[in-house]
Amino acid sequence: MGMGECMEYTEEWVTARARDAYAHGRATFGIRADRTALLVIDMQDEFVRPGWSPYWVPAATRMAPRLHGLVEACRAAEVPVIWTIFDDTHLGLDRPRGLADLPHGDTDWRRPGPAEVWAPLGRRPDEPVIRKPSYGAFYDTPLDTMLRNLGRDTVVVTGTLTNYCCGTTARQAYERGYQVVFGADVTATDDESRQEPELAVLRKGFALVLTAEEIAARLTGGGVDTSAGGSAGVGTPVLSA
Repeated sequence: MGMGECMEYTEEWVTARARDAYAHGRATFGIRADRTALLVIDMQDEFVRPGWSPYWVPAATRMAPRLHGLVEACRAAEVPVIWTIFDDTHLGLDRPRGLADLPHGDTDWRRPGPAEVWAPLGRRPDEPVIRKPSYGAFYDTPLDTMLRNLGRDTVVVTGTLTNYCCGTTARQAYERGYQVVFGADVTATDDESRQEPELAVLRKGFALVLTAEEIAARLTGGGVDTSAGGSAGVGTPVLSA
């Protein structure tokens, strides 16, 4: 094509280009442990503890050992771990008004006490917990200030639910100028057929989508053993309530 000539972009060409980006992503940035924080989104009892609430996400329980391994790898690499909980803050008056009109409160179940991180994940007392009123971890919380005080410009998003709180947090981080890494196999949703479509959108437009093993390898030069009781990389125990 000569100088000044315009390429004709056919439907086939633009569709193929979009499909490639959904499948393989566009992000190319590196990950530095000294600039990164791990966000563990809403791995709390009602979503992870088996059979405990109508909001249980079985896939979150299944991936919890793998996530625990990544948490340990981040601790070893001195990557701060920040946990979030979707909670009833300020009597619910700080929630987006439209949330009340969505089909979440369709059972008589009520949390019997304060929302807590699922204990088998082993949150440490020196790791902060952000109690958030809505899906995204940046909405009406101190997360942005905390990350800037820590000198972090990259976040690794993990937890549940992939296409709600995790995906919203990833988009909010992107809009605030953070480099976003999204855990492909350390996020989970309530209908596993929804997992890959959400990953595809994030991969194309918002985040570097990697497995736990890939994330750990880039942070530490090693990896995460995703099998229970394995010996290579960072051992991942079997978790139970």
